[in-house]
Amino acid sequence: MDTVLQILMLAAGLVLLVKGADFFVAGSSELATKFGISQLIIGLTVVAMGTSLPEAAVSISGVIKGSSDITVGNVLGSNILNVLIILGLSSVIAPLAVGASTVRHELPFLAAVTVLLLVQGLDGAVGPADAVVLTVLFALYLVYLIITAKRNPEKTTVSSCKTENRPRYMLLKIFFGLAMTIAGSSISVDAASAIALTMGMSERFVGLTVVALGTSLPELFTSLTAAIRKKSDIAVGNIVGSNIFNILFVIGVSALIKPVTFSEGFVFDCVFALISVLLLLLFCIKGKTLGRFNGAVMLAGYAVYFALIL
Repeated sequence: MDTVLQILMLAAGLVLLVKGADFFVAGSSELATKFGISQLIIGLTVVAMGTSLPEAAVSISGVIKGSSDITVGNVLGSNILNVLIILGLSSVIAPLAVGASTVRHELPFLAAVTVLLLVQGLDGAVGPADAVVLTVLFALYLVYLIITAKRNPEKTTVSSCKTENRPRYMLLKIFFGLAMTIAGSSISVDAASAIALTMGMSERFVGLTVVALGTSLPELFTSLTAAIRKKSDIAVGNIVGSNIFNILFVIGVSALIKPVTFSEGFVFDCVFALISVLLLLLFCIKGKTLGRFNGAVMLAGYAVYFALIL
């Protein structure tokens, strides 16, 4: 009975995370627009990173609660799932064209920061010095995005905002969204840890699978919708950007708060995350398009990964 209750609590926590992120992004975007902050800045910060807010909340909460395996497992599990499951499903639904910038810059950068995380974790922890490197790289990445978007303004899109709303309603959205996200992250971490203990599973496994899937729901819905609507750049860019954000910002901020333990098992997961990125890069270089066959291979790749960690 306790296990069933914890599973229900985990589900409730994940719902709070996803809905809280929705409210927070909507309120922040509307408020920024209301006060004349450019659509470019909104798009590159609040909206673009909003889909990774659940991962950030769960991972930061995990490290504060002393559950570093949830923190690292959530990030690596989400990154693997984002590429192999979400892009795999999206390309099976509709072939995805991949932009030249993504192939030349963002994907190699994602591979590089994945290698960096692997190297940082080889000594068993991502410490304060490592965290500084990650957060500085994140700041440089933001600068790169802003410069790129200014050179190609026609490619920068942002969700429409209801700017006729009063600021106090926008602030309420932000407040409740943030409160829901924080509460959801706390509940999710506690429930996931309890499930792992009760069922004899490791926190690493729960973080890599159940929690990673739950926190990746925003990316899943965004990319699948973009694929259905033939918006390939959004589908692929959302995943690549989210994965970079997960490593540089989520792990970086978590390690600034408290050193993040990097268990030996995560070396394998990090290597597999790198393999998934290199596989995606290979497909994109070869055909400039992710076709249904590529999607099927990526889905099969996740099945192999799941079988290995099970």
